[in-house]
Amino acid sequence: MHQFEDILHLIEDAINDIPLDKKPEDLYQPVKYTMALGGKRLRPTLCLMSCEMFGGNIEDALDVAIGIEVFHNFTLLHDDIMDDAPIRRGQASVFKKWDQNIAILSGDTMFALAMHKISESPIKVLKEVLDIFSDTAIEVCEGQQYDMDFESIQDVSIDEYIEMIRLKTAVLLGCSVKTGAIIAGTDKTNQDLIYEFSIKLGLAFQLKDDLLDTYGDEKVFGKKNGNDIVSNKKTFLLLKALEKANADQKSNINFLISQSSLEKSDKIKRMVNIYNQLDIQGETENKISDYYQQAEEILNDIDIDNGKKAIIKDFTQYLMKRTK
Repeated sequence: MHQFEDILHLIEDAINDIPLDKKPEDLYQPVKYTMALGGKRLRPTLCLMSCEMFGGNIEDALDVAIGIEVFHNFTLLHDDIMDDAPIRRGQASVFKKWDQNIAILSGDTMFALAMHKISESPIKVLKEVLDIFSDTAIEVCEGQQYDMDFESIQDVSIDEYIEMIRLKTAVLLGCSVKTGAIIAGTDKTNQDLIYEFSIKLGLAFQLKDDLLDTYGDEKVFGKKNGNDIVSNKKTFLLLKALEKANADQKSNINFLISQSSLEKSDKIKRMVNIYNQLDIQGETENKISDYYQQAEEILNDIDIDNGKKAIIKDFTQYLMKRTK
């Protein structure tokens, strides 16, 4: 069995082997720049871990795993345009470094590159892999649309928010592990279980991101706290605060949301003070723990030797404890 570090090396080497030193430079260099920004490589890692856990050869899943990672980064590139986000992983986002038109076209190219990699799946499972990827890509777009819709909808429920992040974040993790399982040749029951495991993991992962945006250590997390508060993003923290708040607290929250002229630092400080009064940090941590526990219970239900599950269990624990 490969260790996490070995899998990560395989992924980085494969990404570096993508031929991007081509012309026109303004098409390919933004792609190269995007892929070089790094990230956790969570999706390809889970794909390869799943494949090996079910007895497959991870080399058979490597191209597909890279395709999923390229697709993920494509979505981030286009998200930055839609969100007018100038920074990605501590560096200028592509549309800021180049321009919006270049970013759109380079993103489109990334989608095509992703499809090319995914089409390198073993021929006997090619249609199955293409089907789940295509379905997932559509779901990710649905999630992004819900996220944009929420910007103009005043009353968003926590259940609606959870469904949005399931589509925008969790389903691509589910696609990653299920694809690895399909390539390994395991049965449909195991495929469905590992998919559901990853959905719960993805929900916990996104809620952790919500939490770190407000309560993370800025030196470790790598960006200033409170971006979600400043942009009035409807996160679990905000929605839970509105759910728990008394009349005065709810009035103060709505006031802070409505004021565009407030100093960023003042808005963050005042909103976090309300969050602290309502123990929103604790509420969010409890929800994250609940999803992680559900994920682990599903993983335990998969009928294979526990030794084969060890690396993915360890990886789950690592994600639970992450601080960035």
